[in-house]
Amino acid sequence: MPELKSGDSFPEGVSFGYIPIDSENSDFSSCGIPQKFNASEEFKKKKVILVAVPGAFTPTCQVAHVPSYLNNKEELQKKGVDQVVFIASNDPFVMSAWGKANGVKDDFVIFASDDGIAFSKSIGWDMGERTARYVIVVDHGKVVHAAKETKPGSIEVSGGDAVLPKL
Repeated sequence: MPELKSGDSFPEGVSFGYIPIDSENSDFSSCGIPQKFNASEEFKKKKVILVAVPGAFTPTCQVAHVPSYLNNKEELQKKGVDQVVFIASNDPFVMSAWGKANGVKDDFVIFASDDGIAFSKSIGWDMGERTARYVIVVDHGKVVHAAKETKPGSIEVSGGDAVLPKL
C-alpha cells in the first residue's frame, strides 16, 4: 500500500495494541491488559487524528509533540475531533504508561502500539525499526489530511498547532 493522501479511504484491517485507562488501572503503577484497538472500524465512526512518533518518552515526542495536542484539546474538539491516537513502536504497556505520565484520564487522547510498525511500514512511513513522525486526519473513514515530517525532531507539519488549520 502506498502512503495515504487526502481523499483516500483509511485502510481495512488496521489495528493497534492498546490498554484503555479505567478506574482499576488509572494509577501509574498498575498495568492493565492489552486489547486490540480496531482503528479501521473506529475511524469509520469518528473524526480522528492519528499521530505517529518515533518513540514514547523521547525528547521531541515528550516535550513538544504530545503537549501540542494536550494543550489544544478544546480547540480540537471545537473543530469536531472525537479522538487523538498516538502510535509508536513501543509495546502497549509503555504506551499506556506514557499516557499516564502525561496525565491522560479519558479516551480523547489514547496511546497505542503500532506492533512491529506494521501499519507505518504498510504506508511507507517508517524509519527502520521505528515509525516516522507523521499525522493522518481521518473523518469517518476518509483521509482528509496526511503529512510526514521531513526534518528530524520537527513537528512543523504533524504538531497540534500545524494540524488545527487543516481541520
